[in-house]
Amino acid sequence: MKKTILSMLAVSLIAFAFKPKAGVIGTVFPFMDCEDYNGKAVNLPTDTKGKYTLLCCAFSTAAEQDLKTWINPIYNKFIGKVDASKADVFDVHIDYDVNLYFIPMFTGFNKLATSSSKEKIKSKTDKELWPYLLFYDGGKTYKDELDFKKRDIPYFFVLDKAGKIVYTTSGKYDDNKMEKILDIFEEN
Repeated sequence: MKKTILSMLAVSLIAFAFKPKAGVIGTVFPFMDCEDYNGKAVNLPTDTKGKYTLLCCAFSTAAEQDLKTWINPIYNKFIGKVDASKADVFDVHIDYDVNLYFIPMFTGFNKLATSSSKEKIKSKTDKELWPYLLFYDGGKTYKDELDFKKRDIPYFFVLDKAGKIVYTTSGKYDDNKMEKILDIFEEN
């Protein structure tokens, strides 16, 4: 009996010691100085307060492939305008009044090539998306604050009107991830 209790206690302690982080849901997005495509300073989450916000963060060109899977769905839901004369009667289009930003993050070694990388990103990006681009080139990685586990996948954060993280996901696009984001925006 004692062995069973001790074994259960040992397993519980081991499980507690290796318990994954609770995540970032419910915390305020950490202060991050960025700049827009024109070089104007944008401070997150300060400059997004008052509206729900979707932030899409990527640390590397490896993350770019997964990020690209999100571009068309995000464009179609939040940026593109529906031509009412061509819309199907059953099409439902909701205008979402949210902030949206794609944020290439230049930290560590990547920081050395920031200015040329910014120009390369702008040249490869449709000008219609430029207002939704922010660049981060600070020394801080935000690995702990935002629970980044891998550099080769994009991370997505939904912030409420006060800048608190209410949803996060990562990796390639899928309909379930987008549905969760849309549900949050539609509820508010």
